[in-house]
Amino acid sequence: MIQTHPRAVTPRRAADSVLDVSGLTVVYDSDPVLKGVDLTVAPGEVVALLGHSGSGKSTLMKALTRTAPLTSGQVRVAGRDVASLGAGDLRSLRADVGHVFQNFHLVPRLSALANVLTGGLYAAGPASRIGLFSRAQRTRALELLERVDLLAQACQQARTLSGGQQQRVAIARALMQDPRLILADEPVASLDPRLAGNVLGLLSELARERSVPVLVSLHVVALARRHTDRAVGLRDGRVVVDIPSAGLDRVAVREIYGADTEFGTDDEETP
Repeated sequence: MIQTHPRAVTPRRAADSVLDVSGLTVVYDSDPVLKGVDLTVAPGEVVALLGHSGSGKSTLMKALTRTAPLTSGQVRVAGRDVASLGAGDLRSLRADVGHVFQNFHLVPRLSALANVLTGGLYAAGPASRIGLFSRAQRTRALELLERVDLLAQACQQARTLSGGQQQRVAIARALMQDPRLILADEPVASLDPRLAGNVLGLLSELARERSVPVLVSLHVVALARRHTDRAVGLRDGRVVVDIPSAGLDRVAVREIYGADTEFGTDDEETP
């Protein structure tokens, strides 16, 4: 039987959290994917979500905005009960959650600036349907590109940028939403180790600067230890580890990935 790691932290109360998940169960075709998950994330906190493929990480992220069904339990994002939201309120919630994806999801032929502006579509309202954005929105998009060190590439087509640059554009796009929460699903899986560290370092800086929590799904333990505050490990749809990331030792890693997991040097930890 899987046991919670002995140094697991006590979950914060909902009043202290932007994200509060309690007893979340997700069932697909009679197959339980998440089994009573509890999770809280506080303002400005960066939480690594670890686990094998199939452990439930992606399903958990989808359930937070109800793009996966909530079978039972409760999910609250920025004080809103996700399960009870109607269509209009659900669209509003999703506009408050920024996403950063493994494959960037940029429009290749659009400029970096235009891609960042798409993060403001909800706020722009009907004007966005004909490609109109206010001067204030354009100024903000340029400021965000400057913050991610890409102002010089503002007019460059996204397809001409490197992988690391494209992911920074994607981060700027997420920030364009003024998000209450950022979900990053394997955001560095397609980047080399140096770029991966740079991107995660940037996400961590932005989380602290703006008090926006980040939940980031990762496979590399060393990256989680270096760039996140907490590590939450999923195994077979259950949380088995919830500890400060600095505590990701041999015991914790094997609790998440299994007893046969190798635990080497920082640069080698890729269960």
